Amino acid sequence: MNKTEWFKDWFDTEYYHLLYANRNDEEAEVFISNLCDHLKIKSGSDVLDLACGKGRHSRTLNKLGFKVTGADLSGNSIKEAILEGPSEIHYVVHDMREVIPQATFDVIFNLFTSFGYFDGLSDNARVIQSISTMLEKDGLLVIDFMNARKVIDHLVKEEVKNAGHIDFNISRRYDGKHIFKDIKFNDDDCEYHYTERVQALFKNDFEQLLDAEGLTIIHTFGNFDLEPFNEENSDRLIIIAKK
Repeated sequence: MNKTEWFKDWFDTEYYHLLYANRNDEEAEVFISNLCDHLKIKSGSDVLDLACGKGRHSRTLNKLGFKVTGADLSGNSIKEAILEGPSEIHYVVHDMREVIPQATFDVIFNLFTSFGYFDGLSDNARVIQSISTMLEKDGLLVIDFMNARKVIDHLVKEEVKNAGHIDFNISRRYDGKHIFKDIKFNDDDCEYHYTERVQALFKNDFEQLLDAEGLTIIHTFGNFDLEPFNEENSDRLIIIAKK
């Protein structure tokens, strides 16, 4: 890891999980249940929750009867996921740019804008290449990303979010390639500053990445209710691709 990879430190802090605590299991369960029903994924399928965090989507996938592996770069998140259970979910600390040795899957999920964190476009290609390698023939990839066009057009430049005992001062900016979120706060008389940086990737960017690795987009949705994607108005860009 080089020092510019911001996500390794930030995602491993208690503050990251405090700020995003509103991402709850109930929301995840409704979305994943509807999606798996729509895609008619067979019970017992081997699935990978790639960049699983503390496992909220993995737990839903397990309840739906799938054989679940959850993978995330944050060791602390994986520890929390294991503690939460259930024990039949297999969790691993893993860099999404690499193949999980001797592992193949029927479906791979990459959810809640867990893509585009890296410095270079070549790393995006490495992620898709690894995913393609791990997917079985006719396997499915689900990518749930922000709708970058709407985010840029309606960028909230400044806001304060209170979570627990902390006021998080958040500012956002767009430099033509990345969307930045600067997060500043004080805790126990110590000042903290973290910066999230995500590439502004659009549908055509994903089409090119996926096509290069033999993956074809078969569906796109614009929100967790699985309504059609519209670049101007949709909240999300949810891509379903097939190998």
